[in-house]
Amino acid sequence: GRDVLEAVQMSVNPKVIETPLVAAMAKDGIQLKAISRVTVRANLDRLVGGAGEETILARVGEGIVTTIGSAVTHKQVLENPDTISKTVLSKGLDAGTAYEILSIDIADVDVGKNIGAELETDRAEADKKIAQAKAEEKRAMAYAQEQEMKARVQEMRAKVVEAEAQVPLAIAEAFRSGNLGIMDYYKMQNISADTRMRDTIATPDQPDDPEQK
Repeated sequence: GRDVLEAVQMSVNPKVIETPLVAAMAKDGIQLKAISRVTVRANLDRLVGGAGEETILARVGEGIVTTIGSAVTHKQVLENPDTISKTVLSKGLDAGTAYEILSIDIADVDVGKNIGAELETDRAEADKKIAQAKAEEKRAMAYAQEQEMKARVQEMRAKVVEAEAQVPLAIAEAFRSGNLGIMDYYKMQNISADTRMRDTIATPDQPDDPEQK
């Protein structure tokens, strides 16, 4: 489906094709954006069955990404952009295509984002959120435990009140059954009064409760 006349002309007069903007990150976390111009010549022997310009552009773009990614710092690339050209050109990217790559020239290289710093910031923010979530979880657990303890105290108080309410009934039943004499009853009353007096002495004075007046 290729134009044979155009292919013949390209075999004599090479054609320059330009890659789209390619972005890659050097090892120092700085992003670089590059555009390259690729000079190609048609290879008539591989005209039939050989891959087209799209394959050339894709391979060159991939080569640029790999080369920038292997650079220790982005400054190395900015100071020597021709290293990209030499590295990519040495990879034999025209294999299996209908073209022969004659040269690869870096037309433009710009500095993009500091992706490394952004990743560190994102990581720090994520760690902060995780720490906050754990702290909130601990607070919630502590509150739940506190409420559970309060509920247990209320439950115990209710049981004490219930038990105290059973005492008069038990005494009355003991009177009826003859298991408790009047002297025993008065003795119990004296012990109870003595206990209340001791509790009153041991307990500090509390401010008057208006509701109890």
